[in-house]
Amino acid sequence: MRRQGPPSEIARLAAPVARVLDWAWQRMHWWVALMVVLYMFSGLTVVRSDEVAVVLRWGRLVGETPALQEHGPGLFFAFPKPIDQVVRVQVRHVWEVPVTTLTINAATYDPNDPANAKSINPTAHGYALTGDDNIVHVSMVARYRIREPAQWAFYGPKSEDVLRAEVTAAMMRSLGEMGVDRVLAEGRKDLIAIATKRAQAGLDDAHSGLELSSLELTRLSPPLSLATEFDAVQSAYIGAETKKKDAQGYAESVIPQAQGEADAAVQAAHGEASSGLATAKGEADAFHALDKEYRANPGVVRERLYRDAVEKALGGSRQVRWVPPPTGRSYNGFRITVRQGAATPSAVAATDDEAQ
Repeated sequence: MRRQGPPSEIARLAAPVARVLDWAWQRMHWWVALMVVLYMFSGLTVVRSDEVAVVLRWGRLVGETPALQEHGPGLFFAFPKPIDQVVRVQVRHVWEVPVTTLTINAATYDPNDPANAKSINPTAHGYALTGDDNIVHVSMVARYRIREPAQWAFYGPKSEDVLRAEVTAAMMRSLGEMGVDRVLAEGRKDLIAIATKRAQAGLDDAHSGLELSSLELTRLSPPLSLATEFDAVQSAYIGAETKKKDAQGYAESVIPQAQGEADAAVQAAHGEASSGLATAKGEADAFHALDKEYRANPGVVRERLYRDAVEKALGGSRQVRWVPPPTGRSYNGFRITVRQGAATPSAVAATDDEAQ
């Protein structure tokens, strides 16, 4: 005799369910097979040209290296959910995030409130301190892209939150190393460059997978209650810089001109000195040659010099007339009077020998 027990009771209760399942399978088995096929095909993913796909299997990143973790554009298959989760990352797109943690909250700021004209509520409004303990408000726009898709999909928290935190910290530290006059004037480029470098280092340390493309300052100003005073100082600073640049420009134009004139004068003096020296040397050489010739033939040289001198003196006269001395008299020495002109004839008085 078989013993009746709990298994028989379970079989009795499960028999109707088994009959229902057998009936359903006999009539709907192809629907079940179709659902299984569709479920498997749901693991197909199309990765676009500007995307990279990474796979999380049971919450764990698939792949040991970035080359195995990242899948490029094309048709990609993974197990359907909840086994695998495919995360598609746009690696070529650049996003913009406003960073307003260091500026006034426009939604809660009342310019007509007397308290706002004297102080800043640090619990409601953001601000930063410069290196010389001045308060400034900074609004920024951070542009970024995803550089490491695996880190961004698995390790990092929400990308915009970590980006705002790192940019804010980098800007506050950079402002603390610069004076307010430099920050509000010519130091903006240096400020942006330093803050961008520090923010990128913070993003890398946080394994965010983000790359900060650019950082733009949309507002960099003192508190509204001190805006008038800062504007006056800024205007004076700009005026001083303008005058300084004008003076530098004038000096840069005048000094080369004066240097050029000085160089030209020096060159002209050198030219005149060279020309005078050459002329003097030539005359000295001619005199020495004439002296040497005179010592050899004094009479011939004296006669030639005399004739050259007379020809040179009378060469430009229109008329030459020899006047003999009075009868029985002679000229005392040698006297020549030359008159030139169209109406006045020339008169010449000769020596005693020539008159005789």
